[in-house]
Amino acid sequence: MFFPRRIAVSALVASLAMLAACSSDSSTEPLPTPVLGASGQATSTTVVKITFTSKAGDTGYNVERAEGTAGAFAQVGTVTAPATPGSVTFTDTGLKASTLYRYHIVTMKGSSVSSPSAEISVTTLAFGFAAAEINTDITANRTLYADTTYTLKGFIHVANGATLTVQPGTTVKGDFNTLGSCLMVLRGAKIQAVGTADAPIVFTSSRTAGSRQAGDWGGLIIVGNAPSARTGAVEIEGSGTDGTTVVGGKNYQVIYSGGTTATDNSGELKYVRVEFAGYAPSLNNELNAFTFAAVGSGTKVSYVNAVNGLDDSFEFFGGGFDFSYGVGFEGEDDQFDMSEGFQGRLQYIISYKSTNIPIRTGAGSYGTDMEGIENDGCIGSGCANGYDTTPYTQPLVANFTLIGAGSQTIHGPGGGFGMMLRRGVAGYYVNGVVARYPAGGISVRDVNTYARAGSVAIPDLATADFAVKNIYIAETPVAFQAASATQFVFDLAGNNIGYDGARTAASLFASIPATGSVPSGAFDFTPAAGSPIAAGGLATFTGKLAAKAGTAVTGTTYLGAAAPGGAKWWQGWTIYVRN
Repeated sequence: MFFPRRIAVSALVASLAMLAACSSDSSTEPLPTPVLGASGQATSTTVVKITFTSKAGDTGYNVERAEGTAGAFAQVGTVTAPATPGSVTFTDTGLKASTLYRYHIVTMKGSSVSSPSAEISVTTLAFGFAAAEINTDITANRTLYADTTYTLKGFIHVANGATLTVQPGTTVKGDFNTLGSCLMVLRGAKIQAVGTADAPIVFTSSRTAGSRQAGDWGGLIIVGNAPSARTGAVEIEGSGTDGTTVVGGKNYQVIYSGGTTATDNSGELKYVRVEFAGYAPSLNNELNAFTFAAVGSGTKVSYVNAVNGLDDSFEFFGGGFDFSYGVGFEGEDDQFDMSEGFQGRLQYIISYKSTNIPIRTGAGSYGTDMEGIENDGCIGSGCANGYDTTPYTQPLVANFTLIGAGSQTIHGPGGGFGMMLRRGVAGYYVNGVVARYPAGGISVRDVNTYARAGSVAIPDLATADFAVKNIYIAETPVAFQAASATQFVFDLAGNNIGYDGARTAASLFASIPATGSVPSGAFDFTPAAGSPIAAGGLATFTGKLAAKAGTAVTGTTYLGAAAPGGAKWWQGWTIYVRN
């Protein structure tokens, strides 16, 4: 009767013996050994290639990466071991330029893994480590890569419906030795230049830092197919010095008038900087840092920076599109210039002008009437009804910060106003700051312009095509240029316009230099503690202003381009340099 117990005990002993045997076998099986001879090489700004030699019996390898000297390792890929031992390659992509990365390899053998291999350190290549020239027009789709610095040798046109794509971090230089070298994106073509805050796209002079000047090259010009006010064959200012015959790389005539598609799409600019540009073959015939001619609403422009351009930082001829987060530093004429029926919407824009910086000989001359904003109606030939020609120049400009040099000599004998609104212009100008202009804050000229406001000092947003509302003006002798038969003054209180001529511009912001001082640190255009511009904004739009704004532009409780305590959106991708 004890027999079943004996069987159970025997089975238990046998099971324990088997477990012991398995345990003994497992403990004696060797772990895989780490790979030897692993190495790494950066092949571009964003790619690293890792190579090592496999061993017999290995089944695979985990590749682990860490950024910088102290970053933690994390797996970034797995490689299956080849059937025959030999060289193994792993390509790591999507990396940052000029950045140190550390790698190690973990060997797998079935379910067992080795300890990590010795570390491999690799630094990715810097932007623009290679070089190339562009000396003729771009007539088929092309991409400019961040690993290459490109030099424009001549007047380069993107034509024939081509799309030019520019990678984040790419540098394009205008050839100093070819006076006026520039990039023109023609009607029907597109540019897709979308950078990032960490890797902006930069168009600059071919000269070395420290010797660069305004006018070193021609700038960036975009031509669309949207309507403009002038009729006839109206050519891009600064074009045509080589005649009308189309020859790649030459400055042949480019026409922008006669557009018919308000929604035309010329592409997108984002995180793009244009430095030391501008070209004027004759007086009032200039290329600018950025020139937008008849550009339609399908185009997107945001986070753009003009630095020390010979003429305007940004000029708009007709057309109309949404433009946001724009910064103009030290333009040698106006910072924002709109005319000939421009219908666009601008929000969050900054201009800063402190002095006249030496310009390149032969490229042009300083502007004689420098303003922060200079907006005109229809001017020049082809304005059928003079200043009353339609479409009116009728932009919406919201949340602007305009800072002048505080010197009539610097701004020229005809300039020195924060805002010059004239020649039948219309539009809505709200939630702005104007400071440090020697002639005055705002000049409203011509009966045609005043008529757009209803010919009254307090325009009614329900009916008016022109209004100036919720603006603070400081460090200027007058808020408005004195009234006359052709100059008009809006009511300060009725339009919520604050004025303190004695208050300094520097006191309004967290950090900008005093008048005449050279900037020595980062700008901070957010309101200073207790600044009047931290409040007083028009938060709710009504009437025609609301219709114009749509959902693209919103009201704010503050004035100027930066919210109190908000993001310093210009930092990291803009730059202030004088040469």
